[in-house]
Amino acid sequence: MLTSTIDQAHYRSVMGHLPTGVVALSGITAGAEYPCGLVVGTFQSLSLDPPLVSFSVAHTSTSWPKVRAAGRLCASVLAAGQEPVCRTLSGKQPNKFADLDWSLSEAGSPRITGAHAFIDCDITHELDGGDHVIVIARVLQMDTGHGEPLVFHKGRLRSIRELTAA
Repeated sequence: MLTSTIDQAHYRSVMGHLPTGVVALSGITAGAEYPCGLVVGTFQSLSLDPPLVSFSVAHTSTSWPKVRAAGRLCASVLAAGQEPVCRTLSGKQPNKFADLDWSLSEAGSPRITGAHAFIDCDITHELDGGDHVIVIARVLQMDTGHGEPLVFHKGRLRSIRELTAA
């Protein structure tokens, strides 16, 4: 059996060189007072036929079980300038949406106003991924929004323009 000898700090440092999109996942559980949400940097296209996306969430997330319970979610690809939205949805406050500008998508999930793109999905599968759960979701509808995407690179939130100028 192969045992990992990779230092976690070094792993994070090396993997941090790969820019990732910043995506807000949000849902509304039946009977809830307000929406729930979290941010991931692992959102990706998985399949064209059927249209599927995937993302990963830490097993320690307290927000994911609330979004999962909704069964449906909206993935709002955050735009440059939406760093405050990212920080709010990454926090631990009970009502993360109290000070956010959002609306309901046609599929009934919270959509972050001003996002770069929107993807409404039904959650279909969860798979073990070490200290994360890998989630597969079927795309119901999608559209582009505004601006340039927000990216996470080398431990910092940046616009794509800042990344290419660096």
